[in-house]
Amino acid sequence: MDQFNAAGIRPVAISVDPPEASRNLAQNEGYSLTFLSDSNIEVIRRYDLVHAGAGENGNDIARPAEFLVDRSGTVRWVNLTESYFDRARPEEVLEAAKSLK
Repeated sequence: MDQFNAAGIRPVAISVDPPEASRNLAQNEGYSLTFLSDSNIEVIRRYDLVHAGAGENGNDIARPAEFLVDRSGTVRWVNLTESYFDRARPEEVLEAAKSLK
């Protein structure tokens, strides 16, 4: 987190999970980033990230994605994957942020 803070990056996670589930995950795993709940899938849908039927009991969830968004709200970098387990590594995000300066 120190490297992200130094680079001016504020990590935020958005999921379909209710706030209490995200809060429990953050506490149990020691995450210090902000978790936001989108249980109605409104924001996830706006970014075209719905992974239909991929959740428990066939529920819709968010597709794995990472974004770098500037202060004006403009998306500057995107990493989309098909697999929940395939995510950008922290060093990849930091490198992408450096290339945008």
